[in-house]
Amino acid sequence: MDRSSTQLTVRPAEPATYEPAGDSPVSGGSLRIRAAQVLDANWTGGSTVPSRSLYPHQWSWDSAFIAIGLRHVSPLRAQTELETLLTAQWADGRVPHIVFNPSVPLDAYFPSPDFWRSSTAGRAAGAPRTVQTSGIVQPPVHALAAWLVHRADPGLSRARGFLARMYPRLAAWHRYLLHRRDLGGAGLVSVVHPWEQGMDNSPCWDAPLARITPAPARSFRRADLAHGAPEDRPTDLDYGRYVRLAADYRDAGYRDAGYRDAAGGRQGDAAGGRHGVGGGEFAVEDPAFNALLIASEHALAHIAEELGAPGAARHSRAERLTQALVERLWDPASGMFLCRDLRAGGPIPERSVSGLVPLLLPGLPREIVAALVRTLCGPHFGLGGRTRLVPSYDLLGEAFDPHRYWRGPAWFNTSWLLERGLRVHGERERADALRAAVLHLAEVTDFAEYVDPYTGEACGATGFGWTAALALDLHHELHKDLLKGAREGVSEAGTGTFDRSDEGGDRA
Repeated sequence: MDRSSTQLTVRPAEPATYEPAGDSPVSGGSLRIRAAQVLDANWTGGSTVPSRSLYPHQWSWDSAFIAIGLRHVSPLRAQTELETLLTAQWADGRVPHIVFNPSVPLDAYFPSPDFWRSSTAGRAAGAPRTVQTSGIVQPPVHALAAWLVHRADPGLSRARGFLARMYPRLAAWHRYLLHRRDLGGAGLVSVVHPWEQGMDNSPCWDAPLARITPAPARSFRRADLAHGAPEDRPTDLDYGRYVRLAADYRDAGYRDAGYRDAAGGRQGDAAGGRHGVGGGEFAVEDPAFNALLIASEHALAHIAEELGAPGAARHSRAERLTQALVERLWDPASGMFLCRDLRAGGPIPERSVSGLVPLLLPGLPREIVAALVRTLCGPHFGLGGRTRLVPSYDLLGEAFDPHRYWRGPAWFNTSWLLERGLRVHGERERADALRAAVLHLAEVTDFAEYVDPYTGEACGATGFGWTAALALDLHHELHKDLLKGAREGVSEAGTGTFDRSDEGGDRA
């Protein structure tokens, strides 16, 4: 998800519309209006940039999160967001992590389209001819987003044939990941670049990256340093390694070796041969990436059922992947999931928020859920005590930095995922507290990209797309809970508490 910066002039778009919930002092009208204004400002006419002033293209998992929030203000735009992204899908099924805006100058962002060369270097993998993209991927949140967008306005969705058009593309996306990226042979998906996992600069990547010979500094220009403090960004050494990995993958034609073919046969050597990039130097099984695939596989089952097809096989696959995730990446001593370095052949002993994200899966064993909650609220992440949102890295880790990109700051999308996970497993009070913190900090920081986990100080860009979108989503859920509580009335003890139901089917 590494991004650099430019000023983007957005095409005029019809403002998002919505019905205010009323004039109650807890209605949060100001937050809803301001969040909708952020999404309007970042709208380009077919998709939403993460930040108008900094990030001028369409990013894959950003668009999925943005669609989840947009559904509450404009279901049509939410559908369009996902449709635009999937129009750039490659023939082999991959959804690229960036879809480039041709109106943005090449020198405004690096790596730019002329670095990725998708239409030529990606020709054998089926890169589109009419749009320029990157050649790597990002976490597969898209089927979950599509299902939630559909549920926001089923009538509009059915009238437009939204799910009928999305389903084959989403199925091809999952098929690519499950067949081409099972580099370890155990059923889990591997990432071949830190940018694919989305948490670009995590300390989890330090050991695998140490094997990579960096690209010469003179071979690229870091546009990101013109817009952010160097001490908050990846080091020049790490950036050189990112560039080397991406260039090697490109020069290999974006080929994913070491995958299973349709008959189940093994193509390549996952243990030590070529994995398709850098001679297999970077191939990591990541818990968050796989957890999001599992959640989206469940959502894809719901989409199939909505279209009149059976979904049982997809639910079963999601359950098998959950079992593989536990067997492969669960670490009882750490009380969380750890990344697995396929090249080194073992777990990476770093505690990252990625290892907590599987909490959103309904099929986890109870003892693992309990351990994850203890870790989330314990000294390593401090939620509910030392921290306001969930830090991206271990508070006690040697590499912790409250401001450096993904090495400690708290991000709104990971807190949204964990709020969802807490609620799935009945941790209502903790989920309510985390939701309240997300809503408060999103508003007072002007929808910052990320925050200091201790102080809540804004970091990175403001007016950030997924922050505004996910705040809208959580506010919608809060208001729904308040309305439900008002309908049911206060409890006999007069406490005003209530049980939260899954109205609208949003929490699959």
